[in-house]
Amino acid sequence: MDGNDDASSLVGLRTSSDGPPIAVAPAGPQGIVDAVVAGGGRLVGVDQADGLIWADPADAEGLKRALEQSPARWVQLPFAGIEGFVAAGAIDPGRTWTCAKGIYGRSCAEHALGFMIAAAHRFKTYFAATTWLGEDESSTDSTLAGTTVVIVGTGGIGGALAAMVKPLGMQAIGVNRSGKPLADAGRTVTVDRLGEVLEEADFSVIATALTDETRGLFDAEMLGRIKRGGWLINVARGGVVVTDALVDSLRSGALGGAGLDVTDPEPLPDGHPLWDMANVMITPHVANTWNMGLAELTALVRRNVGHYAAGEALEAQVDPQLGY
Repeated sequence: MDGNDDASSLVGLRTSSDGPPIAVAPAGPQGIVDAVVAGGGRLVGVDQADGLIWADPADAEGLKRALEQSPARWVQLPFAGIEGFVAAGAIDPGRTWTCAKGIYGRSCAEHALGFMIAAAHRFKTYFAATTWLGEDESSTDSTLAGTTVVIVGTGGIGGALAAMVKPLGMQAIGVNRSGKPLADAGRTVTVDRLGEVLEEADFSVIATALTDETRGLFDAEMLGRIKRGGWLINVARGGVVVTDALVDSLRSGALGGAGLDVTDPEPLPDGHPLWDMANVMITPHVANTWNMGLAELTALVRRNVGHYAAGEALEAQVDPQLGY
């Protein structure tokens, strides 16, 4: 990658002559390039940039190479989850980092809610049927009203989900590091009390970032604290759950089931025991996609370029030490 291997090489764009020098790399999408201009930025090459909008969520090594030749003091990442960049050593604590946390919250929360509705109403059983089930086979005796959902992680996903479940008559309990109250939750506790509140959980929803602190958080002991018959829902990162322990808990009947948009390993290999379990629903990491979030990411870039130009605090800042 050289200084011209970015969106500033596109011609025909009107840029501010006195705005902060901002690069977009790798080239495109066009909406992000336009957002830099709309925010008051001046498009330049990576080697001249004071701010870098990184547009490839999967290329941590490419970002490292770009930063080797860039004086950028601020870097905007395209996804909320940044563990891949952390693991690759791309996150330099000497720069200011922002990510896209919050913009995928609603779509992931909808996905989690879909899993809960499907679990309560036994959709997997009905969707797999090839004949009309008899009354004993098809009876559904549960609804979401009156159930309790423990939401682990109270950022964009957790906040959106708590707001969604409240009108359905569900009780939400938030879990986070600080104990800061989650709006629309009946109460919020710190993570050291997770096991305690899991004993009340009809549904346990993982909505937290993957960090050194959360990796393997749901091990055999923690899974065993979930209310018997409760469901585990994961729309965050597969590594928060110890997969072998999850399989054992599902096989024993301690857990009622699981709804997984993410797994560890990922992709989940063909033939893995989770694929054949009647009480497990799996989707291939589609609760949030690039296309779902692109419009909101574009708006975030425009706002943050504007903040940067004005010397204001940036949105969605990342703590390099915490990893989110």
